[in-house]
Amino acid sequence: MIIRTLIVDDEPLARQLIRQLLRAEPDFEIIGECGDGAQAAACINEQAPDLVLLDIQMPERGGFEVLTAIDPARRPIVVFVTAYDKFALQAFEAHALDYLLKPVDEDRFHQTLERIKIHFDGRATSALQERLAAFMETLPHSAKTISRLAVKAEGRVLFLKVEEIDWIEAVGNYLGLHVGKEKYLLRGRLAELEKQLPAADFFRIHRSTIINLDRVKEFQPLFKGDGVVILRDGTRLDVSRNGSQKLRELLEPEL
Repeated sequence: MIIRTLIVDDEPLARQLIRQLLRAEPDFEIIGECGDGAQAAACINEQAPDLVLLDIQMPERGGFEVLTAIDPARRPIVVFVTAYDKFALQAFEAHALDYLLKPVDEDRFHQTLERIKIHFDGRATSALQERLAAFMETLPHSAKTISRLAVKAEGRVLFLKVEEIDWIEAVGNYLGLHVGKEKYLLRGRLAELEKQLPAADFFRIHRSTIINLDRVKEFQPLFKGDGVVILRDGTRLDVSRNGSQKLRELLEPEL
């Protein structure tokens, strides 16, 4: 049996690596590649691939949102590809869904493909689909809150607890995660990450800035409704007019 496979990742180099690894596997046929979640959902609904290698964090529509946009009758076997969160990985394992952690390891990749071939041999496909359906039911919770972020640093992958992050800034197509004196880059959009951070702990003060409220030492209202937040380490961050208003409302019970 030839397993029709779709690659979904917003990073061209990541897609290229997976494409090269798959070409060495005669049981797998690449039917297409998608660089964003909206395109992926449309492609899955139209072409009904057998297998999707699905990135989690992508612009506009992430991997979780892709799953919710798929016609259940066309739902493929899914392998998650992520540089993400240990909590999410545990959730995948609990539902017998496999995952690949970026940067993708060749041996780990081939182990995953062997597991997929076993399922398509007819021995466990229905069970995997049932577990995928069960996992889908957990998405409203697991998609909203994360506990860790995986970042690359000097050739290593570090897992940062979100509570360790002081503040986050948008840097082009990346996010700058400030942790003490260190700054780590993570590919993604601020709006997408904001949805998945604990709302009680993180607050967006500007279109390009999110702060950890536990790190705030002082808030200074300025002329015309703008403001400045001063963190415990002395970092000064601009607060937009809208952010200032919401921050005052948030802090009002404590004033």
